[in-house]
Amino acid sequence: MELPVIDLSQYLELSTKLLSPSDESNSSVEQELNPQTKNLCNEVSRILRDTGALLIKDPRCSVEDNDRFLDMMEKYFDKPDDFKRHQERSHLHYQVGVTPEGVEVPRSLVDKDLQQKLSTMPKENQPSTPVGPDPKWRYMWRVGPRPSKTCFQELNAEPVIPEGFPEWKQTMDSWGYKMINAIEVVAEMAAIGFGLPKDAFTSLMKQGPHLLAPTGSDLQRYGKEGTVFAGYHYDLNFLTIHGRSRFPGLNIWLRSGQKMEVKVPVGCLLIQTGKQLEWLTGGECQAGMHEVVVTNRTLEAVEAARQQNRSLWRVSSTLFAHIASDATIEPLGHFADSPLAEKYPPMCAGEFVELELAVINLKGKTNDSDS
Repeated sequence: MELPVIDLSQYLELSTKLLSPSDESNSSVEQELNPQTKNLCNEVSRILRDTGALLIKDPRCSVEDNDRFLDMMEKYFDKPDDFKRHQERSHLHYQVGVTPEGVEVPRSLVDKDLQQKLSTMPKENQPSTPVGPDPKWRYMWRVGPRPSKTCFQELNAEPVIPEGFPEWKQTMDSWGYKMINAIEVVAEMAAIGFGLPKDAFTSLMKQGPHLLAPTGSDLQRYGKEGTVFAGYHYDLNFLTIHGRSRFPGLNIWLRSGQKMEVKVPVGCLLIQTGKQLEWLTGGECQAGMHEVVVTNRTLEAVEAARQQNRSLWRVSSTLFAHIASDATIEPLGHFADSPLAEKYPPMCAGEFVELELAVINLKGKTNDSDS
């Protein structure tokens, strides 16, 4: 099975012709959509519900944008470990700066309910078994305006800029904003497809702690088939978006339980459902499970990179879009009447994030040093 690609061009073109944001009747703008665009919105919501993953093409996000970002992050991850640890902020729950390898613990190693579920899976659909914390680095870069007042300062901290990268802020912000813009369009389309107001999700995303969060996995050191860079897990945020990586290795699980290797076409972006979307839809959308593993295809890409003298760091071009920390997550609209709604009680999004971070070993000690 291959995931279909949704081209956002049609929706973008139509939305620019519709009512301006200042128009009082704009909340009903979905009524202005033509049948073809409405069907496209229905398809977006269906794919997110059935697969937990969506491939999109956004004319505002170019291959060159992604390559510029990957080039810079490869240079950063190739720096010595001591250099990178200067950007570590464990006391801020690793929500800005760098997370070293060996810190984040895969949920499949600590969640007993999940372990029980995995034991009943057919062998061909079971994930790879990690041997400990993920051997990947990650960099968290805050994108977008932060709230002036919040109960969750650690989740809304100032970004960290490493020395020796004068292009850092411009490159990170440019790519980060483009990916957030793509997610906002998908969030609008999904809301319409689910029979909710167009801004049902995007209104909750305003001033959210969105994080451009590329991972760096050292294939020079860990390039052995079967190595698990990111153990079987879901994302705790609203929606996750990835640009295309230069090395394959991402597996996802469909709603049916089928395991599937993802192949992102050139010029496309991958979107995955997170736990906050599951909460807002009362379980209609399930947070998508996934892993990153060194496969035979990864090793073929490694060999090609060696021959071309390219970097052997596998960088993921990942952004986590969040619901605002002080907003409440609960089943929206008709989802409140879902039989599963009681499993998703009203909760502050920031509180939910902190609980999830504690499980995967990212809620650091509050008295740690900044460096």
